[in-house]
Amino acid sequence: MNMTQVIEQRDFAQPDEVRTFENGRAEILRIGGMEIGRLTFSPGWQWSKHVKPIAGTELCEAPHFQYHVSGTLHVLTSDGEEFEVGPGEVTSLTSGHDAWVVGDEDVVVVDWFGASHYAQHQH
Repeated sequence: MNMTQVIEQRDFAQPDEVRTFENGRAEILRIGGMEIGRLTFSPGWQWSKHVKPIAGTELCEAPHFQYHVSGTLHVLTSDGEEFEVGPGEVTSLTSGHDAWVVGDEDVVVVDWFGASHYAQHQH
């Protein structure tokens, strides 16, 4: 198998795509054959209030693999598990969850899996 590695360097200051929604935004970079997202949620943001109308699903159905840069996010899974995630932590979330910002600091996460279609209007 012949695999060629390509060096790429990208900056979220110049994303390939920006999706905005009430109290938040998703910045998408395409690099290394993948899409990586930086998701920013402002105080007062909750998935079920601000993204559910865009996604058209009862809960967030995007699985995530995220590094939490700042702020605190409260997660409620479809099976009733609840927990909070803060700076420096990594989460792997399955489909079927709600989440909201806790406190008065923006939540910023870098998402390696799940950002591709996050807050993307359904056709």
